[in-house]
Amino acid sequence: MFRSRFRRLAAAAAVAVVGLGALTACGDGGDDGAASGPVKLRFLSLAWQKESLQANKDLVAKWNAEHPDIQVEYVQGDWNSVHDQLLTSFEGGDAPDIVHYEASAIGEFSKQGYLADLADLISGDLKGQIDQGIWDTVTYDGKVTGVPFLLESQVVIANKKLLDAAGIAVPPADGGWTWDEFQANAQKLTKPGQYGVAWALKSPTNRVLNLALNYDGKFFYTDGGRTEVRIGDAEKEVPKRIHDMIYTTKSASPEALGMSGADSLPGFFGGKYAMLPGSVSLRQQMVEQAPAGFEWVTLPPLKGLSATHAANPQTLSISEDSAHKKQAAQFLEFFLNPTNMATLAKGDWLIPTGKRANEELVTLTGGKQGWDVAADSAADLTVAPFQMADGYPEWKTKYATPALQQYFANKITLDQLGTQLVDGGKQVLR
Repeated sequence: MFRSRFRRLAAAAAVAVVGLGALTACGDGGDDGAASGPVKLRFLSLAWQKESLQANKDLVAKWNAEHPDIQVEYVQGDWNSVHDQLLTSFEGGDAPDIVHYEASAIGEFSKQGYLADLADLISGDLKGQIDQGIWDTVTYDGKVTGVPFLLESQVVIANKKLLDAAGIAVPPADGGWTWDEFQANAQKLTKPGQYGVAWALKSPTNRVLNLALNYDGKFFYTDGGRTEVRIGDAEKEVPKRIHDMIYTTKSASPEALGMSGADSLPGFFGGKYAMLPGSVSLRQQMVEQAPAGFEWVTLPPLKGLSATHAANPQTLSISEDSAHKKQAAQFLEFFLNPTNMATLAKGDWLIPTGKRANEELVTLTGGKQGWDVAADSAADLTVAPFQMADGYPEWKTKYATPALQQYFANKITLDQLGTQLVDGGKQVLR
């Protein structure tokens, strides 16, 4: 998933850092149900937004009231520090029973044997509610080590009045524009003092690799157990289109390149940018920060050869060392039933992975505020090769991000971008 930096920094400010001692699991051995008294489980949650926090705590309280024999302790975690804390607690054998994290991050812990295989612990009903492409994001070496429950898709937020003035119709929730249509409409929306689009690409790598799947751009290829970075026409398509919008048609703002999604909002609200490609969670800022009378709409994901883009869902896992895996799985079944999953998704402005939860959320919201588009966009999400590449975080930080920033700043050519990405892969994946 891809959480933006400003949201994680906000989380750090809003939530106290969890001490390592708070992550201690209840018990360090024994069989399920063997201990006297109620089974006690620790649930490490990374919820941080007000509505999401309340929903998480309310569900834990409801479970505890209805299950006196299985009591769950809510432990507040923090997105910025949880990785190091979990690593320490897993290595020390004192991890929480239930762990909230994200698919791209649990692979490391899964491969090291710290997370339980959930294949035989969760029900067929829960399995069937979530598409296989989403399950693939949490499957490592044949083991399912997390339940994916919240998704973040890539959509386009647009100024409705500017679309109307340019004679551009809003596409239906299940019928987004092609990239060609998007680029043509961006040109129609460009005039003195107004750009058709603002690509906020302060951290470009996840966005580019995510959208590259529209053209089957994989970047990471594995043959015979060996993984390497390859850059062909498919991988170049999305970077080239963004670059052309900035420098050829000049329908995209060059100043937005160094911005985060939040940084671009004042210009968007002021009519300087007509459209903002970004996360589906950006709708929350629209609701909370848009000035009175400002009309905005959520446009579906863009289409190339397909509308496919990468899924990095938030996940719930069970520690391999937990003495009470069956009870922990029972809690997960309750916590992620359709109604509860819909409530959790609404609190985070994200998409529930479950089909019934998605339907309930659209009914609950009446499809307003872009929830109908969000629901439909879930069908386009799948696992991407870069999410399964062990060297991706290092490649992204050391090579891909600097190279993409140079390319979008028009300092290197497209071919030079490809060379830098491939050479970086050789350094990281050798």
